[in-house]
Amino acid sequence: KPGEGGQLPGHKVDKNIAKVRNSTPGVGLISPPPHHDIYSIEDLSQLIFDLKNANREADISVKLVSKAGVGTIAAGVAKAKSDKILISGYDGGTGASPLSSVIHAGLPWELGISEAQQTLMKNGLRSRVTLQVDGQIKTGRDLAIASILGADEWGISTAALISQGCIMMRKCHLNTCPVGIATQDEILRKRFNGEVDHMINLIKFLTEELREIMASLGIKKVNDLIGQTNLLKQKKNKYWKTKNLDLYPILFKHSAKPKSYYNSSGQKDFLSKQLDLIFLEKTQNILDGSSKKLNLSSKIKSTDRAVGTILSSEISKRYGSRGLPNNTINIEFQGSAGQSFGAFAINGLTLEVIGETNDYFGKGLSGAKLVVKKPLNSGFVSNENIIVGNVALYGAISGQSFINGIAGERFCVRNSGVEVVVEGVGDNACEYMTGGNVVILGNIGKNFGAGMSGGMAFIYGNKNLNNFNKSSIELVDLEDEDREKVKSLLKAHKRYTDSNLASFILDDIDNQFNYFTKVYPKELRAIHEKNKIVTNG
Repeated sequence: KPGEGGQLPGHKVDKNIAKVRNSTPGVGLISPPPHHDIYSIEDLSQLIFDLKNANREADISVKLVSKAGVGTIAAGVAKAKSDKILISGYDGGTGASPLSSVIHAGLPWELGISEAQQTLMKNGLRSRVTLQVDGQIKTGRDLAIASILGADEWGISTAALISQGCIMMRKCHLNTCPVGIATQDEILRKRFNGEVDHMINLIKFLTEELREIMASLGIKKVNDLIGQTNLLKQKKNKYWKTKNLDLYPILFKHSAKPKSYYNSSGQKDFLSKQLDLIFLEKTQNILDGSSKKLNLSSKIKSTDRAVGTILSSEISKRYGSRGLPNNTINIEFQGSAGQSFGAFAINGLTLEVIGETNDYFGKGLSGAKLVVKKPLNSGFVSNENIIVGNVALYGAISGQSFINGIAGERFCVRNSGVEVVVEGVGDNACEYMTGGNVVILGNIGKNFGAGMSGGMAFIYGNKNLNNFNKSSIELVDLEDEDREKVKSLLKAHKRYTDSNLASFILDDIDNQFNYFTKVYPKELRAIHEKNKIVTNG
């Protein structure tokens, strides 16, 4: 789902939500990470690829807001191999988004679904994707019109919510929902009286009305309804504002006998040449439990994307989110790794690259250990050269990473639990971070720590205070527990990467601690100090 989502105020972040989001109770949250790593159709294509690797059986759906030009975007999404495309109308939603977005974002779904259908038909892409639609769809007539304009499937979220007792108070963000749906208040939650049967009845009534409409049109299957805009005609009216309106562009029909008006073929498989499939064969004994440890070695090139993701998916299917014991499967790579190396990599994997990696390194890291180091015969100085691309460790939740060089921009954005050592970063590092520990042995780019609400960062040697975004963070000296943490991570960094810089600091550690700055999120510090008062009181 590209775009902005709802914000969750700190007073709604209870222990359960904080546990799920790997954050701190009482500290506010913005939308979950998948909403925010998309800045181009290429980014979206990579995300779809990553998600396909993470679950090969799943259908990947992309949500697009109905707007002028949405058809062109939908065509790009179809070419990026999404299985489903959701066209979302301007009506609906929970009311948790900013007011300006609730009032001004988007167009009616009828305009969006019609344009998407026509553009996909024109470019021979319609049969590859399932078109979905939502936005205050409440009746069987809405379902029929949506399908005639091009929809394979429909979303009825608002109507479904109302069937469970929602009265549309638009108080979702205030924690005061009077019917106990959008609240963490235990007293208010007792008021919830929704039942599954209510939802089932709603769906039965909707489909019954749709069947009646289809019968009146002489149509037996929904697929035969999709795209048949000749079944609709424009109402005549004399109202001065609309009497000259021409709806022909919406009701345009592509041709008499196209290949398909609906999803009939699906996307082609594009995972058959993944490097992980080779590793899966070699790790069967580990996955079955008959072997305890395995060391592998492989060449890697920039077209090898999302390496380690399919393997992690198979491990999690068997062993759940806990994965395997540390360092069970160790794979050493030589070369230049492609995008999303180690994406969603799970506990038990240690992936080491001797060379360099591209963007999205360690995206959604989930317990694995990722190491990137320069080749032994390389003459370049690690803390003066880039070795990892942009957006590394985006949305990572657990694990460790040791990077023997500089990373690009947007490093550790949305990190919520990973421990990492890197020897320099670009702009916008640690943005919206909610947990974890980041040790940076070198320079940082502009806007460091924007929106950072959790976790800690320790910067070595950088005294350019203008690079820090002080609206959400404070710069303080290291305490004793911080020193132990940093020292431990430096030792691990030296062990895994043979870093000369880590060796230099450790050899003179007591003195070098004077050159470290601790980045402390204001919201987290307030919670910590409040807890100290409660404990001491």
